[in-house]
Amino acid sequence: MASHPDWTPPAGGWPRYSLAQRLLHWLIAILVLTTLAIGMTLGTLGFEGTRDAFGMDTTNRLYITHKTIGVLMIGLMALRIVLRLVRGKPAYAVPLEGPQRIASEIVHGLLYLLLAAMPIVGWAATAAGGYPINFFDWVLPPLIGQDDALAGTLFLWHAILAWTILALVLLHMAGAFYHWLIRRDGVMKRMSLLP
Repeated sequence: MASHPDWTPPAGGWPRYSLAQRLLHWLIAILVLTTLAIGMTLGTLGFEGTRDAFGMDTTNRLYITHKTIGVLMIGLMALRIVLRLVRGKPAYAVPLEGPQRIASEIVHGLLYLLLAAMPIVGWAATAAGGYPINFFDWVLPPLIGQDDALAGTLFLWHAILAWTILALVLLHMAGAFYHWLIRRDGVMKRMSLLP
């Protein structure tokens, strides 16, 4: 694979996503990492364990924050998909080789799909469990009626999706660092907020 330690930007500058796409990428990244950390804490400790470790007020705030981020993710991912369809994606300054291109498309495609699906599964699981669907201090309507058996299945899938998303995020980050530190081929400039 070609490495470009002295790579200079093309004459027209580095190919980049639009500013709106770049801002959304980083906002979603922060929200995903935050809600994964909260969700895995709640999933590992359970309600009682979280309450015993952090107190009732913090436990309630963690649940509300987790659900609020999930609802936000539905809207942000819808916006991101629309922007991707309307604005497209920039070309690579150095084209990716076959296996890299395929791996990149698979990881990005799965991230888009799972980040859109996961909060909907979480909303349905919460509703099926008979719990409130919080968006900040508002309570939103349930997607489905209460069904304890279905809630258990949906919460299991919610957890599976969380671990899958975490694995995909780590792959995505590994690829980003590879392009930034080893190939130095301008891929990181496509999504960077820095000039």
